[in-house]
Amino acid sequence: MSPIYLYLILGLFAGSLSGLLGIGGGSIMIPVLVYLFGLTQHQAQGTTLALMVPPIGLLAALHYYRNGNVNLCMTFYICIGFFVGGLIGAVLAHSIPDLILKRMFGFFLFLISIKMIIGH
Repeated sequence: MSPIYLYLILGLFAGSLSGLLGIGGGSIMIPVLVYLFGLTQHQAQGTTLALMVPPIGLLAALHYYRNGNVNLCMTFYICIGFFVGGLIGAVLAHSIPDLILKRMFGFFLFLISIKMIIGH
């Protein structure tokens, strides 16, 4: 088990990038948990999902809301879908071997990065 201060630094780093770039825990937390903290892909995904249980993004979202950058109606319905979809995804993830799940995650990040770099 790593020292607690490393977890705090990771949270601060991931939270700062999340507030800055609007990226979720998956793109930062999962690679760090797998490659620096030695978790399996399943453990990293489960840990990252557990982070979303408390209102982690509440302060950042409030700041965006105050600046007119939050669509509350859209947020409400996406949350409902995310709530159910998260369970469906978790059930599916546990039927996939760790290495394949890791490769799927990496391919997803690769596709997203290409899309973001190209800018279309």
